[in-house]
Amino acid sequence: MFRRTFWFSTGVAAGVWATTKVNRKIRQLTPESLAATAANKALETGQRLKDRAVGFAFDVRDNMARREAELEEALGIHEDPELPAPRRYTAIENDHSDNRSTPKYIEAPMYSYNRNEDH
Repeated sequence: MFRRTFWFSTGVAAGVWATTKVNRKIRQLTPESLAATAANKALETGQRLKDRAVGFAFDVRDNMARREAELEEALGIHEDPELPAPRRYTAIENDHSDNRSTPKYIEAPMYSYNRNEDH
């Protein structure tokens, strides 16, 4: 009697265990679960690629600064050059008046270029 009860309980436990495993695997293979898994793996891969690209950019920047320092030392450049003053490019009216030494700048138009204002 105990032998039959033992094997019956063992069979029930094995059946519950197998059913649980099969149901879990079926849930993993649904389209929604597969899509979520693929999205998570894509995000992880993208993050890894981004980290590698950022590391590569930092390495390039460090090596570039080191090489510039080597070139500056080899060429004897030890001071920072003065940057030229920013230039001002403006539209100048083409009038032939007597005061040519002082250019007259074109004023901004009073109307807007936004085409959606009238509608």
